[in-house]
Amino acid sequence: MCLSKTNSTSHYTTDSCAGATAIATGTKTYNGAISVDTSGNPLKPISLYAQERGMGTGIITTCNLNHATPAAFAVSNISRHNYNEIVKSFGETNFDVLIGGGSFLFDSLDVSQTFINKGYDVVKHLDSIDNQMEKPILALPFEAHPPSIIEGRSSEYLASASKIALKRLSKSSNGFFLMIEASQIDWGGHDNNIDYVVSEMLDFDKAIGIAYDYADRNPGTLVIVTADHETGGLTLHNGNLKQGTIEANFSSFGHTGILVPVFAYGTGASEFSVIMDNTDIFYKMMSALGLK
Repeated sequence: MCLSKTNSTSHYTTDSCAGATAIATGTKTYNGAISVDTSGNPLKPISLYAQERGMGTGIITTCNLNHATPAAFAVSNISRHNYNEIVKSFGETNFDVLIGGGSFLFDSLDVSQTFINKGYDVVKHLDSIDNQMEKPILALPFEAHPPSIIEGRSSEYLASASKIALKRLSKSSNGFFLMIEASQIDWGGHDNNIDYVVSEMLDFDKAIGIAYDYADRNPGTLVIVTADHETGGLTLHNGNLKQGTIEANFSSFGHTGILVPVFAYGTGASEFSVIMDNTDIFYKMMSALGLK
């Protein structure tokens, strides 16, 4: 385990765009940027380096696919708010697995049809995915952002999506890169809602368990668990071990500049043992994948 510094070039406290761009590309940039540098020039996310080497690639998220973090690992844009442009850019990508919200925009902009024309298995329900998984997958189970666990999203959604992605990506003989985002942990922090944070964290924990199990069964796999930034200034100021309860305080409704933990498991995990910049995560991932 180590700690990561998350500041952007424009702000001490980063947003998701700049934070994700730093991890995805190894370059710090301004808040609001989707994998572009401070001059607006496109940067290449690690997923595209992996694709160039014939590796499988995938993105899973509990928000819209065109939202900040998943977008930064896939496309480039000068502003996170150019949602239509970002969706259209997704249509130009070649991921093996894409799972998240946003079917309304993908359908209305004909990007879903673009994926169909490219030979993808495009579905609105995870259980509709072809069990043989010979085709690349675009799964859009929600018209917009998925509901939270509290609002009724299945607590198995992220775990099921992770299993699907690992099954499909394991078909790649050259290895793969997969980004799984539990987006709404952040949203619970913005709401200062500890039940929201905990329920989304427990959902994410299931996906982490699946990834760890895969690493145990497939030597050579590295699993990294971290965050773009901290949200809410969450502090656990008291609790009861016997009752299994906690008392939490928030100090902010926004992001904070607190260093975030980076947990690593599997082959190469020993490389994550110091305080580092978030851009260092990119270079360590590139090294683990044998990419330059």
